[in-house]
Amino acid sequence: MSIVPADDDSPSTMPAGFINHLVEYGWARQAIFLDADLTLALAAECQGLNDQQLLRIAKTGRATKSDMHVSPQAKIQIQTKIEAQLRSDQISWLSAGQSPACDQYLLRMESLRQQLNRDLFLNLDDYESHFAFYAPGAFYAQHKDRFQDDDRRTISVVIYLNRDWQTEQGGALRLHLSDSESLDIAPEASSMILFLSATMLHEVLPATRDRLSLAGWFRRR
Repeated sequence: MSIVPADDDSPSTMPAGFINHLVEYGWARQAIFLDADLTLALAAECQGLNDQQLLRIAKTGRATKSDMHVSPQAKIQIQTKIEAQLRSDQISWLSAGQSPACDQYLLRMESLRQQLNRDLFLNLDDYESHFAFYAPGAFYAQHKDRFQDDDRRTISVVIYLNRDWQTEQGGALRLHLSDSESLDIAPEASSMILFLSATMLHEVLPATRDRLSLAGWFRRR
């Protein structure tokens, strides 16, 4: 398995070969994407949202025309049951101006959006992102990030906020590279994973400690 070169793994720099790796393999990883201070500030904000019970249970999918004949109450019951089987993380969407740390992070992602457009001509129009908090035992089953009725999500982004993560603590992002090959990536602080939203099947494995991250999507028109 080819791995992105680590020679230039430093804050705010894209490693040599990063874009080529994303194009060739459908994913790429940078070991240090955010600097330590920003990572700590974002982790503290995510943990604070959890402590204040301001996170909400994550949803899956979108309503379709086939759901229109189902009563609102039955639809909620069905959707809640499906969501409990697929994922158990909690989230909080980011918005500009909510904190200095979030603004700095969003500015960094805007720079990355411009670079991806420059190098790959993707016509990426915007970026959406949320904190993702996985309590011990929480998971996200196999899925792809692009909605069936909305093809705007193009590049998925995961940035980890977990200091001193040990492999035995679990919580890996498992990328299903093919029917017979998968890759587990530990959620180590400051690291970033990019992958193609439409094609990369992936899942989040349970961990034995709180697992904090930022999930986001570069979207085209």
